[in-house]
Amino acid sequence: MTHTSETAATPAAAPVRIDDLVDRARTLAAAGERRVLGIAGTPGAGKSTVSDALLEALGDAAILVGMDGFHLANEELVRLGRRERKGAPDTFDVAGYIALLDRIRAGHAVYAPRFDRSLEESIGSAVLVPADVPLVITEGNYLLHDRFGWDAVASRLDEVWFLDVDAAERRERLVTRRLSHDHPHDEAVAWVRDVDEANAAIVERGRHRAHLVVTVSEAPAGALGHHEGAAS
Repeated sequence: MTHTSETAATPAAAPVRIDDLVDRARTLAAAGERRVLGIAGTPGAGKSTVSDALLEALGDAAILVGMDGFHLANEELVRLGRRERKGAPDTFDVAGYIALLDRIRAGHAVYAPRFDRSLEESIGSAVLVPADVPLVITEGNYLLHDRFGWDAVASRLDEVWFLDVDAAERRERLVTRRLSHDHPHDEAVAWVRDVDEANAAIVERGRHRAHLVVTVSEAPAGALGHHEGAAS
């Protein structure tokens, strides 16, 4: 995997249509051996919605394994004193995520965890990745991060796309998302301001390492970001 230099200027986002991303993903899936595609971006960038559009277009040729399945359990976050920062880079089982990516790259049939928003917890062995699926999509905030062990993720990915979004629009999406899960308005606004925005600043620092930095100019039905996992 080849990335731009660490000293490269922050790349501007190119506007693309969903169909353009589908075509690129389809090319990866047709490469003849398993490929792993990473979709990165800040909280509320629309990672899950773009992933869903790719899955719908590619059918049995692709499957999604979300980074959010590796959230540490709330009980463990309380023990570590990190519960109020859930979603920060040091609140995930990074080593477990990397180990799963290695098994996926090896072409094995594996089970992956899935984050359940209603529970705000991960469910283990919830997603079967069959051995014959040619493209595995993984999405999350920290695929291009370089601390807390995240620096080992990029080498496991054949391509990484970074989704860019206007900051004000991102904040609006995030507040709306929390309200849709019955969080009180004041708490939703405070979480986005104090937690999501801090995480977004961290995520932005890795965008120059992506193969593509894009703004999705044409989205499928439904608001971008609506289905994303909590704190992602």
